[in-house]
Amino acid sequence: MRVHNIYADETGETHFRDIEIEWAEEGPDGTTSKRFPAAGIIFRKTPGDWHFDWHTATRRQYVINLDGSHKITASDGETRTIGQGEVILIEDMHGKGHLSEALGKLRHSILIPVDNDVGSALGDTLRSPSSTYWPE
Repeated sequence: MRVHNIYADETGETHFRDIEIEWAEEGPDGTTSKRFPAAGIIFRKTPGDWHFDWHTATRRQYVINLDGSHKITASDGETRTIGQGEVILIEDMHGKGHLSEALGKLRHSILIPVDNDVGSALGDTLRSPSSTYWPE
């Protein structure tokens, strides 16, 4: 399972990377990953004409799109469409930030904040920009 991740490097430039979640346990109700840290859940609806100019994240959080897509542009110029059912981990709390915009349709999403005192939400270190994280 892929999680999009946007983060700021040491110079403040924002980039995307893909994080592949490892499946850890299989049971009668399906296969699950290890448990990741989170600090609550927020439900959000965003209008189809939503445009949020360049900004940094107000907090580290996962965003899960339920019924629509939106577009995010990193400061390095890469643009991704985060589709219905996809997950992005937003971690660019400093630097140049990112641009977010709707794609013409009302969108419902779930925000899952991550405590700032926990390392990276998917681990203290990721091995490479296209890495697999192996939770401990």
